[in-house]
Amino acid sequence: MKITLLGTGTPAPSLTRQSSGYLIEIGDDVIVMDHGPGAQQRLMESGRQSTEVTHAFLSHMHYDHIMDYPRLVLQRWDMGAGKVPELKVYGPQPLARITDCFIGDDGAYGLDIEARVSHQASLDVYTSRGGILPREKPRPDVTEVSAGDTIEGNEWRVIVGEASHFQPILESAAFRIESADGSMVYSGDSGGVPESMINLAKDCDVLIHMCHFATGMEMTDGYRQSAGSHMDVAEVAAKADAKSLVLTHFIPMLDRPGVLEQLVNEMRDVYKGNIVIGRDLMEIPLNINYPHRID
Repeated sequence: MKITLLGTGTPAPSLTRQSSGYLIEIGDDVIVMDHGPGAQQRLMESGRQSTEVTHAFLSHMHYDHIMDYPRLVLQRWDMGAGKVPELKVYGPQPLARITDCFIGDDGAYGLDIEARVSHQASLDVYTSRGGILPREKPRPDVTEVSAGDTIEGNEWRVIVGEASHFQPILESAAFRIESADGSMVYSGDSGGVPESMINLAKDCDVLIHMCHFATGMEMTDGYRQSAGSHMDVAEVAAKADAKSLVLTHFIPMLDRPGVLEQLVNEMRDVYKGNIVIGRDLMEIPLNINYPHRID
């Protein structure tokens, strides 16, 4: 299992941190978890192409987690020239409706797609790439999931958990992926210290967790329960006995010199495992064996 952080930022514009996106490679499968703005560019910078992606897991429908999802679907379909299988996509409701809203006949890109399957110029390009007419429209294989579901892959499985975020407006999922190599948990966006996250991350090798702000900055308890603060994240990792913790989804002010390092030092009073300050395009080994943090 090879893990690459594609985007470790928030909705805030940044040249160094794109929005949420994570790449997991297992055998012949190339899996993305969330695909926010900038994640597709980071995917290419990691050395992978959209046509190589086999599965996508989306944690919730905030735009900083799904904006590049249409780009992945359309670019994969366009460049694949009918030679790659349909993308398998998993996420909470209303994922199917949202997908139809951009690829359906009346969707945002409905006219674009119709032109590419009907106009002679586009058909010429399609056949020049090795496609065989008639050209089919994109039809990603979309499955809506909820906490407790399990998706079986080729020598891997994903267990769906529940994050503590923007319910009931947005159903919010977290994912645990397991293979013979070990286990990784991605929190999606999650705040507080929910039992659901502790249970999902129990004894995992790597926990990738939102660390949105420093404890004490929250305006209300509702904000704290919806967005991860550093000491709450440390408590989740400690109670779950996660071997390593990767911090991500930082607001820009945490990137000021020395701030993240100070937060990590404070977290060590609660969580004794490895702590990694996530950066875009950082590769994360399942078995981190470093005496000090990685930054």
